[in-house]
Amino acid sequence: MIFQLFRRSLSQSVTANTRKETAHRRAGGWLTTTLSAALLCGLPYAAMAATCGNTSAGFDSWKRDFAAEAKRAGVRQAGLNALANTTYARRTIAADRNQKSFRYSLEKFMQIRGANTIIAQGRKRKARNAEFFAALERKYGVPAGILIAIHGMETAFGNYMGDSQVVSAIVTLTYDCRRSEFFKPHALGALKLVDRGAITGATKGAKHGELGHTQFLPGNALNYGVDWDGNGRVDFYNMGDALASTAYFLRKKGWKPGRGYQQGEPNYKVLKQWNAATVYQQSLAIMGRKIDG
Repeated sequence: MIFQLFRRSLSQSVTANTRKETAHRRAGGWLTTTLSAALLCGLPYAAMAATCGNTSAGFDSWKRDFAAEAKRAGVRQAGLNALANTTYARRTIAADRNQKSFRYSLEKFMQIRGANTIIAQGRKRKARNAEFFAALERKYGVPAGILIAIHGMETAFGNYMGDSQVVSAIVTLTYDCRRSEFFKPHALGALKLVDRGAITGATKGAKHGELGHTQFLPGNALNYGVDWDGNGRVDFYNMGDALASTAYFLRKKGWKPGRGYQQGEPNYKVLKQWNAATVYQQSLAIMGRKIDG
């Protein structure tokens, strides 16, 4: 996420094993070794996973292999078509190589993320939507403050939900060798969301493929999406669905209703399930407490 854009949006809106061989060798050495390894593992050669790369050079070749893996994982034709139409997301790779904000001090991080504005606007939002947040807390046990803090931190309350194509971004990160295994379930999740009609190949989100008001990674969106308004479709670009899904995610990750979420309290550790950065967790706890009053 580009934090300068986030701050600008917030201010404006509330004053968000090795590289795969690309040519098969005719000589038997490499192929024989690879086949032998696959057979020793009890896998047919065709079932071997697509391998990663660190430049765009092998992306199209990798996509063809990953399509077979996706099909075996249950992705249907709409999702496979979306995969075929993805492009290598250079801005996503640049952003992934340059994540600086989580190394800031707590004070600096909160300043950059516009904490004071989030708190002030968050209190107003809680008051305006009191019954909605009360209903979420009754159902999931998660108080308004933490949900509002997440909403403000992630997208400036929905005012900046990203400008990158979600499917291309998450597929690129799965191809990239840095964290392929982490992103793979989310790439498959994105393709299955396409199958369900929840998103399309053109749906926009953050640089790392997060989507909607609270920036769900696609695999989490697939598993924890809630149709809060009951229209038969989970829409992460609808505030009600997105915040209900966020509350449900936290509850399923171990949130204990009625227990605190400050450092040393039972629910603080659940914040790590939302974001692994310590400074982010600390900021959420502080802002949530001040919004809840």
